[in-house]
Amino acid sequence: MSVITVTSQNYEEEVATSEKPVLIDFWASWCGPCRMLSPIVDEIAEERDDIKVCKVNIDDEQALAGRFGVMSIPTLVVIQNGQLKNKSVGVIPKEKILSLI
Repeated sequence: MSVITVTSQNYEEEVATSEKPVLIDFWASWCGPCRMLSPIVDEIAEERDDIKVCKVNIDDEQALAGRFGVMSIPTLVVIQNGQLKNKSVGVIPKEKILSLI
């Protein structure tokens, strides 16, 4: 699956009511560590069809970032059954991202 861009408009459909666990990458284009993490997140999206992988640009979606208490980026969150299951801040290796799910 490809990465889905999540906005306030499609959050309910793509994340809150998803039957699969959802990995969300909160990022910004000006963030160096975000650019390091992004290819890893993209790779996970291509390899795993049992999860939904999404990205939220915090500059465009400040309300969503606030909803999840995003203070630093990159921040990864895992949502399952509409509930926050896990959260990680900073660049982490692929294995650690997968262990969050």
